[in-house]
Amino acid sequence: MARAHFDTIIMVDWSGGNQGSVTPQADAIWACVAQRNEVDAPVYLRNRQQAEEWLLKTLAAERAGGRRVMVGFDFPFGYPKGFGRALTGSDDPFELWNWFAHRIKDAPTGNNRFDVAGQINLQFGGNGPFWGNGLKREVPGLPRTKEGYINPFPIKRAAEEHATRAFTVWQMSGVGSVGGQVMMGLPVLSRLRAHFGSALSVWPLEARDAPITVVEIWPSLTVSTVPDGWIRDQWQVYEVARVVAAMNADLLWHMLDVPVTPEGWIFGLGFEDTLRAAAPAPLRNDCFALPAGVDWTPVDAALTDLRARLGPVVGTQPCPIGAALGRVVSGDIRAPRAHPPLPNTAVDGYGFAGGRDAGPHVLPLVAADMAAGQAPDTPVPDGAAVRILTGAALPPGVDTVILQEEVEVNGAEISFLGPVKAGANTRAAGEDVTRGDMVVPEGRKLTPADLALLAAVGVEEVAVRVPLRVGVVSTGDELVQPGSDAAPGQIYDANRPMLVGLVTQLGHVAVDLGHVRDDRAALRAVFDRAAAAVDVVLTSGGASAGDHDHVSALLNDADAMATWRIAMKPGRPLALGVWNGTPIFGLPGNPVAAMVCTLVFAAPALAQMGGAAWRDPQGFEVPAGFEKNKKAGRREYLRARMRDGRVEVFASEGSGRISGLSWAEGLVELPDHAVHVRPGDPVRFIPWGGFGL
Repeated sequence: MARAHFDTIIMVDWSGGNQGSVTPQADAIWACVAQRNEVDAPVYLRNRQQAEEWLLKTLAAERAGGRRVMVGFDFPFGYPKGFGRALTGSDDPFELWNWFAHRIKDAPTGNNRFDVAGQINLQFGGNGPFWGNGLKREVPGLPRTKEGYINPFPIKRAAEEHATRAFTVWQMSGVGSVGGQVMMGLPVLSRLRAHFGSALSVWPLEARDAPITVVEIWPSLTVSTVPDGWIRDQWQVYEVARVVAAMNADLLWHMLDVPVTPEGWIFGLGFEDTLRAAAPAPLRNDCFALPAGVDWTPVDAALTDLRARLGPVVGTQPCPIGAALGRVVSGDIRAPRAHPPLPNTAVDGYGFAGGRDAGPHVLPLVAADMAAGQAPDTPVPDGAAVRILTGAALPPGVDTVILQEEVEVNGAEISFLGPVKAGANTRAAGEDVTRGDMVVPEGRKLTPADLALLAAVGVEEVAVRVPLRVGVVSTGDELVQPGSDAAPGQIYDANRPMLVGLVTQLGHVAVDLGHVRDDRAALRAVFDRAAAAVDVVLTSGGASAGDHDHVSALLNDADAMATWRIAMKPGRPLALGVWNGTPIFGLPGNPVAAMVCTLVFAAPALAQMGGAAWRDPQGFEVPAGFEKNKKAGRREYLRARMRDGRVEVFASEGSGRISGLSWAEGLVELPDHAVHVRPGDPVRFIPWGGFGL
């Protein structure tokens, strides 16, 4: 099979029932479309007719766009060995698909799956292999229960033998009635296969590659906890699509590399732990709740609380080191090989055993030269020397090297003046890294130097975190977009491009969720879409307690918000909430306050949610080039830059002065207590790079 690279992942939760409610419900058909950095909100499909139409339209659009697609359905694609040949005379699984497609009658108000099951049973004696009649009327040949049930075929496929909690394909009604799903799903797959022809292949029933690959899934294999506000089927298609879309292509290829089998196989079987690790549990609604009576919170206390309450919200995936720059390591990496692996020379010169005292020395040369990369398998006799080049491993009998500039070569011997210290100009095996040493710790964002170290010790692939997807949304009727006409009283939206830029510079995937007017229903729709598309949301504006502060109001209505009154300037209360398992940071609408709150609070929190180590900003004590008399009670951050060895601050502390952000190169942090800063006094300056930008 060709190496799997898919642009789009579509996951479908199927149903064997009839017309569903107009209102989204459980035990219906749900579908979700995902790409590496974006997951659409799950789609509710009332019946199989609507689902088939949606699939045809969606797949046709993907094909027209030149995208490769994986489509997963949560029902078995085949039956245990022997059934297909007994029913159709052929072991070809697609003959069985076509057999059902010609006999199943399906409409939104009803279908004939129980009758078809009974007719099949009658062909094999009348008591099996199917059982379970969910109708009020009797169905000839189909027993209502397993009492008196006789099955001439194996109870389970090989896949179900491995997935021990999976239900049998022979059960047509009751809890776990997979048989009904299969019988109502295979005709749809048969028609999709006929429609797309060679552009569609079915894994692992056939050994050919195509732009559309259809696979069998079983979400219960790995997806367990369902966050509040989600229907289980809805959550499962979203979570499986999200995880598979973010998966490393090499791992995905490995998971799909199974033998062709007419029974079918469950995607991910045998890789359960890998898939679970890629889908951590969502946060609780009360994640940010403060103890009763807490009012103003000092900056350090707020940061300590955030650090304790948040953890990684993204999964893991393997990644070749050539593509790992900037990725976050998901576990300690230990050296599989020492560096250097063998003792070697640091210079071009001549090697021999032992040091030499002062005075002249003459040593015979062995015929061979030693160059870097050669195996050191030719011993050098005691009292002899060998020509050896930088980086070459020391052969047996050599532990010292003298520089070639200090040696005279006379035919087959060398002469030099001592003393020469034993071990001179050599590197010991493992003097840099020994086998088993931890070379990169969990949570580190990989740098070019890290990649060099990993390559040097023989690491080809590392486990890294899936990139954190951060949604950015701005709110407020007063905002218009640059390029539009601004009415009196309106302003241009500066926060969204700034926050998207900050998120990107911090190393995450920024998802622009747009601008929302002061409309609670519209904001709810954006939050719903965001919860299905990103890992965390940054909002600006609407986070206080006014009549038009819909962010805080909406989160309060959902009993999913805490307002942290941070004792800092600039800044207002920080709204923190969880919407359908997705954390939301409600930032001030003022651009200066929004940027400062992002750098101080969101930046380390996002890093930790992305699996990196918590990163306190790195600042430096420098002389002040300004004077300020600060009162006690709040920590203050001043826009600042370094000039002529001193730090100067922006002329105005006004939070609306956006030009000060562009002027600045960082922030001066003044302590919570009162302080009178005079020119020359030491103050803490945090350059933008100290925040991770």
